[in-house]
Amino acid sequence: MKLIIQIPCYNEAETLEIALNALPKHIDGVDVIEYLIINDGSKDNTVEVARNWGVNYIVNFRNNKGLARGFMAGLDACLRNGADIIVNTDADNQYCGDDIEKLIQPILRGEAGMVVGERPIDQTEHFSPLKKKLQHLGSWVVRKASKTDIPDAPSGFRAYSRHTAMRMNVINEYTYTLETIVQAGREKMAVTSVPIRTNAELRPSRLFSSMFGYVKKSMLTIGRALMMYKPLYCFAWIAGIFGVIGVGIGIRFLVYYFTGDGAGHIQSLILASMFIIIAVLCGVIGLLGDVIAANRKLLEEIQFELRKMDYGPGHEELKTNKRKEE
Repeated sequence: MKLIIQIPCYNEAETLEIALNALPKHIDGVDVIEYLIINDGSKDNTVEVARNWGVNYIVNFRNNKGLARGFMAGLDACLRNGADIIVNTDADNQYCGDDIEKLIQPILRGEAGMVVGERPIDQTEHFSPLKKKLQHLGSWVVRKASKTDIPDAPSGFRAYSRHTAMRMNVINEYTYTLETIVQAGREKMAVTSVPIRTNAELRPSRLFSSMFGYVKKSMLTIGRALMMYKPLYCFAWIAGIFGVIGVGIGIRFLVYYFTGDGAGHIQSLILASMFIIIAVLCGVIGLLGDVIAANRKLLEEIQFELRKMDYGPGHEELKTNKRKEE
């Protein structure tokens, strides 16, 4: 059983060594622990710090490509280097490294393929009251969109089994945290969470410059992911809203018309027609999106099989084959 701990980095020379020193060197049930960093176009000596510490693998980007791209590049590198379990953590030492052992236990027991670390948000001192409420609100929206029970959706402290990592796809360029939960929930993957501890803040977050910007990008990411995995559901709701409004306005016009006062309410008839046409168009878009989503599922299955051929069998596949032979 091989565990690779990956850390996305962008100008993290000041905090990277602190985060690396906190990582576990041995975990019961794991034979090998290795470390990987994704250098996302850092301008400081992040790579030098990692090499001096003894990191096993370094993925280099020449320029900054964002957290989502870095996360997927890290998964690819981990899978190519034979990881059976992949843990993602941050270079600012936000998460307690000792909790990695707790994080991977559901995977070792075969209970889940993806585990999200649940931070004690209400007890985190450097989170403002507004940020705490927004964190809870965002997690609630993700739970509804993904049909999972993950209490801390924005948490980047996660563990993936090899099988689940090979199924991951991140389309947006902002962050992987929200989209991967929506994908996992909608694709019926085994997802769970475990409570973890956090450390004192070493630097401000670089993922967003303002709270409003974070909320806006997060809502767009959730909406896009939901429309990608459940297009008919999304557009049916939109069509229903416009349809109800259009029918309501149309009934209003008919009431006036049959009472002999329809001549002065032609605008209502035009408005009702517009809303009903929009509803029909949204319904058609939803049907087309559902057909495209079916094709996407087929492509994902093909991609998964190609990844298995490319990366080679992992611990799960070898274990299954051994049982078949017995």
